Amino acid sequence: MKKCIVMLSGGLDSRLAIKIMQEQGFDVIALFFKLPFGTGCCDENCSFNFAQIQGVKLKIFDCTKGKLLQEYLDCIKSPKYGRGAGVNPCVDCRIFMFKKAREFADSVGIDLIVSGEVLGERPMSQMMKSMNLIEEKSGLKGRLLRPLSAKLFPETEAEKKGLVDREKLYNIQGRRRVEQMKLAEKFKIKYPHPAGGCMLCEKDLKNRFSKLLERGINDDEIHLVGIGRHFMIDNNWVVLGRNDKENKIIEKIGKSKGDLMISEKSGPSALIIRCQMSDVRYLKSTIKELMKAYSTGGSLEERKVFEKWRL
Repeated sequence: MKKCIVMLSGGLDSRLAIKIMQEQGFDVIALFFKLPFGTGCCDENCSFNFAQIQGVKLKIFDCTKGKLLQEYLDCIKSPKYGRGAGVNPCVDCRIFMFKKAREFADSVGIDLIVSGEVLGERPMSQMMKSMNLIEEKSGLKGRLLRPLSAKLFPETEAEKKGLVDREKLYNIQGRRRVEQMKLAEKFKIKYPHPAGGCMLCEKDLKNRFSKLLERGINDDEIHLVGIGRHFMIDNNWVVLGRNDKENKIIEKIGKSKGDLMISEKSGPSALIIRCQMSDVRYLKSTIKELMKAYSTGGSLEERKVFEKWRL
C-alpha cells in the first residue's frame, strides 16, 4: 500500500491534507509537533482524537522537554531567515519541523511528506519564496506535497511517478477559507476554529522572550513563560501569579525549583528563578512589596514602582 507522512497541526488545513491523501489511497502516518509556545488551534489530545477517528497512526514530537526543546530554542535564538513582529522565526521554525519529519520519514522508508499549507495564507512562512526556501533547506525538494495548493507548484516526484493524481489536487490560495470549508463538508469532518496561536508572534511578549532566551530556559521553566506577570529584578527572574490557577502552577514548580513565596493574605504567589544576587534579604523584601502591590487592595501607584522591571 502507498504510504505518506502528513504534518498534522490539528487545524482545518492539515485535517484536509489527511483526507485528500486517504482519498488517493495512501496509508497515512500523521506527525504532530508539540511546541512550548503554542501550536495553534489544537493540542496533542485533539489531534490524537482526530487521528483515531480517521484510522491514522500518530507520531508526536514533544519539543517541550529534553534535547528537542534545546534544539527548538536554538532555532528561535539564532534564526537565519528573520523574525516577524514578535520573536517569531516562522521560516526557521518550519525548516526545523520539516527536517525532523524528513529524518523520521527516512527512518521508516517513506518518501512522500505532505503538508496542509496554503499559498498566501500566512505572511512569513506561506508565501511562494519562503515555501520554496523551506522545501529546499529541509532537504525535501521534490518530496514535499501541499495538496491544497499543489497546482500552483511544480509536480512532486510522487506526481511524476503517478502515485498521486494531480487532477484531484487543488489550487487554493489566500487567507480566506471558503474553499477549505466546502472541502470539510465534502469529507464530513469537524474542525476547531482558529484560536490562540504561537506566543512568539505576540508583540507584547517580545521583550520577555528576548530576555529569557538570552538567559536560557530549562524543561520546568518553559511552563512559566506563558503565565503570570514577569519581572527581571537585578538579573533575577520573578514570576507572579495572576489568579488562583496560575498560583497553583507556580507553587507546584516552585516546590522543586527556585525560591517560592506565598502571600499570607489574598494575593499572588511568587517564584524567584536562579537567584544570582548576593543580597537575598533585599531581593525578598522587594518581592514582598511587589506581591502586596498586586494583591487585592494594591494600588496602581504601588504597581508603577515595579514597571521598570516588567518583562
